[in-house]
Amino acid sequence: MNNFLFVAAENDALEKCKAGGMGDVVRDVPREISNRGDKVHVVVPSYSRLHQNGTLLSTLKFELRGTTYFAELYEAPPKKEFKNLKHYVIHHPEIEAGEIGHIYHDDPEEPFYTDFLKFTIFCTAVAEAIKKRAFGKLDIIHMHDWHSSLLLFIKNYVPAYKALQKLRYVYTIHNLAIQGIRPFEDNYASMENWFPSIKLDEKKLQDYRYKDCINLMAIGIRFSDAVHTVSPSYKDDVLLPSAPPEFIGGEGLEKDMLQADKEKKLFGILNGSNYKNIRAAEKGLLYRNTVSALFRWLQEEDKKYKSDFLAHTGEKVMEYVKGNRPKFIASSVARLTEQKFYFVKRSPEAFVEILKKLEEIDGIFMLLGTGAPDYEETFRELSYQHKNFIFTNGQSEDLIDSIYLESDLYFMPSLFEPCGISQMLAMRNGNPCLVHNTGGLKDTVEHMETGFSFDGKTYDEKIDNMVKNFGEALDIYSNDKPKWQKIQENAKAMRFTWEKSVDEYYERLYLING
Repeated sequence: MNNFLFVAAENDALEKCKAGGMGDVVRDVPREISNRGDKVHVVVPSYSRLHQNGTLLSTLKFELRGTTYFAELYEAPPKKEFKNLKHYVIHHPEIEAGEIGHIYHDDPEEPFYTDFLKFTIFCTAVAEAIKKRAFGKLDIIHMHDWHSSLLLFIKNYVPAYKALQKLRYVYTIHNLAIQGIRPFEDNYASMENWFPSIKLDEKKLQDYRYKDCINLMAIGIRFSDAVHTVSPSYKDDVLLPSAPPEFIGGEGLEKDMLQADKEKKLFGILNGSNYKNIRAAEKGLLYRNTVSALFRWLQEEDKKYKSDFLAHTGEKVMEYVKGNRPKFIASSVARLTEQKFYFVKRSPEAFVEILKKLEEIDGIFMLLGTGAPDYEETFRELSYQHKNFIFTNGQSEDLIDSIYLESDLYFMPSLFEPCGISQMLAMRNGNPCLVHNTGGLKDTVEHMETGFSFDGKTYDEKIDNMVKNFGEALDIYSNDKPKWQKIQENAKAMRFTWEKSVDEYYERLYLING
């Protein structure tokens, strides 16, 4: 039996411990491994809340900032029990919840300042727990994004943790654009402040662009035994330099990615999706769930600033509750960020064209999400201006399930997409998707076969094709029902299983035979 430890910032196997797709992966992969008879431990920060229903297992003592720290390791109750699988959280008062998903902080003046502090404490506590054998005798450590990569610095450079060097370290990149860059010195959130007794090998640790800084994403790539991108096409993308907005690639780390590829330790393996034990939604509740979510948000103190807008949305939706249902629903569910909606923010007139095309067939567009204030504001303005655009500016699991179940076309115009899970969830329900032909979207949606996609050599060409192909999809829906039905059936038949993905993990990342 092999013994694994997953180290991450998110884990959707626990209640309220997810902000993005990483949470799904860290939930599903350990479950699949445990089904094979191997043992898995998953550890994430407590964020001052996740330990409250847990069982205290150990107090961890370690050195940081020239002082002694004490953190607590708890076993946490999961949403669902699996044999051979245990979940843990690390609690320390300085590991606080952030504004994004109650996980990450958003420091506008000094990006990653607060997150660097809490993930430094978290990673050092994890190193101490490994050293104390709190998870038993481990074979493989699987880390996710920069939040966990400091573990590699610790095992290489902190003498107290040299024993950790015997293990195999796998590093998964969920989003190369978020890199955790911090100064080497002269800052409270600097390496010198937190590891004052360690002589820093700046050449091996530095960011190529900011040579006075460590790049924690780069540490993961440089010091792990295997590097994994969450789709084959994203692996191809990150080997090339970015040329935004036409192309998002290696984001300054293409040299590291090329070196990892040369060392034959870089692998692109597509994420899977869950096809068993699905949280099933009931058909016909879309508008009721929308109104229910809006009423709930109207009572929340932190939503007061947009209460007028929430009431405006409710007024629009009530028309559909009364029975005047639209004939077609296009939808999107996502965080409102540059990655997901750059094309709409930069070219709102193109989105207006899409709304006009929907209007012609008595169709609406439903968008659910929260995110960057300027993106939220753009969509609120569009909603006030266009009757057939329903923007639900909040988060609701019930409503998300209803949107995936009851939409006719799912729209995912991501500027870049390491893998994407939304398109898989929509396809699982037999809903064709219209996607930008990039990264994992390229690997999962085939134009005119399982959905629709757009691309172009220039920005203008991409925008033109986005609008044109949206119109083409509506035309097929309206005038060629057999073809539309075939695309729906093809989409529903696609299976991106974790079983297949984890087979590749074992062979290529873990070097374990089946």
